[in-house]
Amino acid sequence: MSAASDTPVRSAGWFDHPLLFLLLAASWLALSHSLALVHLLSAALIGLIVPRLVAGFLPPADAFHGPTALRLLGVVLWDILVSNIIVARQVLGPVNKLTPLWVPVPLATRHPRVNALFASIITTTPGTVSCVIDEQQGVIWVHALNGSDPQAMAHDMKQRYERPLMQVLGVSEETREGVQ
Repeated sequence: MSAASDTPVRSAGWFDHPLLFLLLAASWLALSHSLALVHLLSAALIGLIVPRLVAGFLPPADAFHGPTALRLLGVVLWDILVSNIIVARQVLGPVNKLTPLWVPVPLATRHPRVNALFASIITTTPGTVSCVIDEQQGVIWVHALNGSDPQAMAHDMKQRYERPLMQVLGVSEETREGVQ
């Protein structure tokens, strides 16, 4: 029992994150290129052990929103694909037509995992690099290869990545001046 309440403190279970179990097991099988018994057993062990090892970094299983996570994954993968094509065209075309700019993206939360993952997603999308997470100001400074409207770009990043990421991790928005 916890001292603050009468609710029992529950330790991490062996199958608390079934989606993560499936993703890890499937990844192992894809990497091993085999369905041999030893690889099936290894996949099951990896799927069971790794979530327990990283349990402190994962949201509680009941707070995790699987459909939103899958939708966010799809959006990120799609944006990476499309951005690769756009950036390739821009770089192979006349470079003097590029308009690099800094985009201040206001953060909706002080949650370190959300902000770190948000910055990582921005960086994995070609054409943008999150350079600084300014916790004091509540802003991620993003360098964009090409753009003309930093406010629209920031709004787009927040809608496409930050909001679903907060929902997936069960983090609520904090009120801050200037945060949309």
